[in-house]
Amino acid sequence: MSETNKRILLSSPHMSGNEQKYIKEAFDTNWIAPLGPNVDQFEKDIANYAGTKGASVTSSGTAAIHLALDILDVRRGDTVFCSSFTFIASANPALYLGAQLTFIDSEPETWNMSPQALERALYVANKENKLPKAIVVVNLYGQPSKMDELLDIANVYGVPIVEDAAESLGAEYKNKKSGSFGKIGIYSFNGNKIITTSGGGALVSNDEEILYKSRFLATQARDQAPHYQHSVVGYNYRMSNIVAGIGRAQLEVLEDRVNSRRVVFDTYKKELSNIPGINFMPELEGTKSNRWLTTLTINPDIIKLTPYEIMDKMNEVNIETRALWKPLHAQPLFKEATFYKHNESKEAISDSLFAKGLCLPSGSNLKESEVEHVIEAFKKIVG
Repeated sequence: MSETNKRILLSSPHMSGNEQKYIKEAFDTNWIAPLGPNVDQFEKDIANYAGTKGASVTSSGTAAIHLALDILDVRRGDTVFCSSFTFIASANPALYLGAQLTFIDSEPETWNMSPQALERALYVANKENKLPKAIVVVNLYGQPSKMDELLDIANVYGVPIVEDAAESLGAEYKNKKSGSFGKIGIYSFNGNKIITTSGGGALVSNDEEILYKSRFLATQARDQAPHYQHSVVGYNYRMSNIVAGIGRAQLEVLEDRVNSRRVVFDTYKKELSNIPGINFMPELEGTKSNRWLTTLTINPDIIKLTPYEIMDKMNEVNIETRALWKPLHAQPLFKEATFYKHNESKEAISDSLFAKGLCLPSGSNLKESEVEHVIEAFKKIVG
């Protein structure tokens, strides 16, 4: 297939070349079992990077959220607050535990959870004597949320925050690593993330008891006994030693991957932001997005094409694009859930972003010629 006909993907895996070293070590020492030296070292490396006391690596980011909510004692009949503008994996673990979900709208400066909507939701919940057991705050597309404001509000009511940094590994908020602000932080190493282990995730925390519980629950909650004994429900959620070897090599090049994606974003913004009706995802002052995906919005009053029409036309020239996340409060699964808008008298920010938003190819392994091809195709399509 010629270079011009090769499909340009949204965010494909980008190997460093060093992964085979750690995988070979696992094979040479026969550490093929779920745990081993790669797991131990990968956990140390992640914690060191995040600036937390420890990390617990898991089979997926979703598994890490499930463990986090279980550890925070979320049970049947409880409530969990969650960002609405996110992938469903942020919310599903609450359902696994039998909890109900309340969704919080985005705000325009980060596209993440609105502090004013959260404050309103917590005020009502407190008045009804039904405060949530946890708040899942998502850092969307690599952009950190307004963590200071959100933490201040949550702390008034004594509700812990689970910081879903699945998309924001490598990002920073006020010179601290994304994922290190909540009671528990979550990372994902899915195939399309900024670094990947093919599948996998991590839970980070400064609470040693939480870290111990996460590893205990993730290995089927086996009690200390000379036989197999179990007092609580556990899960098969630990990352394998082979997969952790991939993660060790990927984490070594994380900063390079962040820099590459930021260059891709900056190139798109430079070339496309002068088109009337095109606006790129903002970056809050005092933060550094990892620009996992380059995202923009299209003003329908100026550009007479929907994101889906643009997606179809880009697909015709072998370029993969994607709509923004459909808000969870608008999903059929959650049609009965309570939702708090950023501004009660206006359209929900997350609804507006979903209706107008588009993701462009953003991989750290994109060639300059591929980025130029995307830009040319986009310009031609939107006129």
